[in-house]
Amino acid sequence: MIDAGSVEYAHARMCARYGSRPDELAWRRIEMIRDFDAMLDAARTSPLGDWVAEIGPDASVHAIELALRAHLRERIAAIAAWMPSTWRAAIEWCAVLVDLPVLQHLARGGAPPLWLRDDPLHTALSDGSPDRRETGPASLLASAKVDSDRLASLWRAEWQRRLPVRGARSALLGDFIRLLGEHVAAFREPSLVDGWARRRALHARLAQLFRRATLDPAAAFIFLALSALDFERLRGEILRRVAFPRLPLAT
Repeated sequence: MIDAGSVEYAHARMCARYGSRPDELAWRRIEMIRDFDAMLDAARTSPLGDWVAEIGPDASVHAIELALRAHLRERIAAIAAWMPSTWRAAIEWCAVLVDLPVLQHLARGGAPPLWLRDDPLHTALSDGSPDRRETGPASLLASAKVDSDRLASLWRAEWQRRLPVRGARSALLGDFIRLLGEHVAAFREPSLVDGWARRRALHARLAQLFRRATLDPAAAFIFLALSALDFERLRGEILRRVAFPRLPLAT
């Protein structure tokens, strides 16, 4: 029996979840449904069922966003719990990535949006309570106030600080970091036309890395990157039906 809190246990659990992720056929079935209620029903009976379990047919945009963020955070927390304790701090820090857009807005002096108060993890951000700005998104915001354009760099520096010393030297982790760097650089190109093509290319390369990651702790971050792509794709499909119901569907 493999014990929880080991790379072997974590890898077995991640492989099981990796195998149950939606394939392109499942995505296409969802993408071709125009009606939101019908699309939600299709998603519930697909491998994406866990993502939409807390989303009702009358949910507002903000309620949908909250439910999707919560599921992604739960997935990150689960993977952190599966892994050895030395890796948990770095994995848990990945949950802050979903908050970077609103942190950027606040760091540049923007007013806290009303929906922040609906997310229990964002209470300190919305009310400005200094005694609660110690960990997570609030701590990153405090640092970003000095230079809001360095928010992503500040997040990465803290992530690298949390990595185990030996783990930071992993060749596979280095390949993963370079791949994400190339993806971000490509999105900054003024000539970029099809962002989804870039995302599909990233997905394919991440899948290759994950297959190489047998019993390598870097697999946790690769799997989370794949989960983030699922999050982004599903979020786009849901929100354009709710917020922009007249937009044409994907072809």
